[in-house]
Amino acid sequence: MSKNITPYKDSDLGKKEQVAQMFDTISENYDGLNRVISFGIDVKWRKKVLKLVANTRPETVLDIATGTGDLAILMTQTNAKKIIGLDISAGMLEVGRKKITDKKLDSKIEMVLGDSENIPYPDASFDAITVAFGVRNFENLEKGLAEILRVLKPGGIFVILETSVPEKFPYKQGYKFYSKYILPLIGKIFSKDNSAYQYLSDSASVFPYGEALNNILQKVGFIEVKALPQTFGVASIYIASKK
Repeated sequence: MSKNITPYKDSDLGKKEQVAQMFDTISENYDGLNRVISFGIDVKWRKKVLKLVANTRPETVLDIATGTGDLAILMTQTNAKKIIGLDISAGMLEVGRKKITDKKLDSKIEMVLGDSENIPYPDASFDAITVAFGVRNFENLEKGLAEILRVLKPGGIFVILETSVPEKFPYKQGYKFYSKYILPLIGKIFSKDNSAYQYLSDSASVFPYGEALNNILQKVGFIEVKALPQTFGVASIYIASKK
């Protein structure tokens, strides 16, 4: 990242700890607010990630920065035998566990408190690994991606869903206005943490996307790297694999 954006500018905590604190604070209304902010389009993007993973017929899936478990829950449709949702926010995981219990999926999904930069699993543990709107929250992006590569099985699939910045007129201008003024305002009105949605906007604006993120993935050691822009480029899906 070109800048080290953190949720709380006056905090002495590191980015990792600040991100955990932020998501703990907003966990209860995160899902509803997310649907409003993305106009519900994020559901469509997650279904595309599901299809990409399901096509590989994985037996083990790790969803990193799982939050409240939306993508982990979707991954049950792959018929994988083992699905793990990993997140550093205990608050988000608690909301996710309730959703999983309500859907009677406790036997299929395990929610684990853990750090994406120190994944608590052996080398080559997972057939598929996903991250939806989480890589820009990594304190050290390359370290986190290297850990993902370590626990991915050779030939396995890694899929990222992340915000990106449209490059064509008028979508570029509209996106900048929305992310700079509208998104933080919505967050301020509906969230009890005024800093959270400002951070989510600011971090998205400086995070590497498209070819820049492809290059970082390749530098770390991923192969067959590809970026697929979504909805005029406001988000992108990245696919990668391991030798």
